Amino acid sequence: MAMKLFDSELKVMGVLWKEGDKTAKEISDILKSEIGWNMNTTYTVIKKCIAKGAIERREPNFLCRALIPKEAVQEAETDELIGKLYDGSADKLFAALLGRKKLTAEQIAKLKQIVGDLDEVVK
Repeated sequence: MAMKLFDSELKVMGVLWKEGDKTAKEISDILKSEIGWNMNTTYTVIKKCIAKGAIERREPNFLCRALIPKEAVQEAETDELIGKLYDGSADKLFAALLGRKKLTAEQIAKLKQIVGDLDEVVK
């Protein structure tokens, strides 16, 4: 399910993905301490997420539950990034990421494993 979430919405979703079901007040308290949001800002963003179908609100106490998994959002965001900036080419994105910083031997081994696993799926 492809759903576009804005950065502010991702912050609220991030709390739910990390912490599990939380009340709107608990989300507000967490985001106040992490990024300085006031309660009205947090509640407004929660309501936007509810309207999009990303969060379910339950009573008592305005309990919020994520309806979409983090992985689905990561996949949709990655697809959008590849389409927008890399002409739909995942290998161009991969090359750009690898060219940006020095990788450790452990990171290189992990990437080789991922590519190897993908190669097995294709066969």
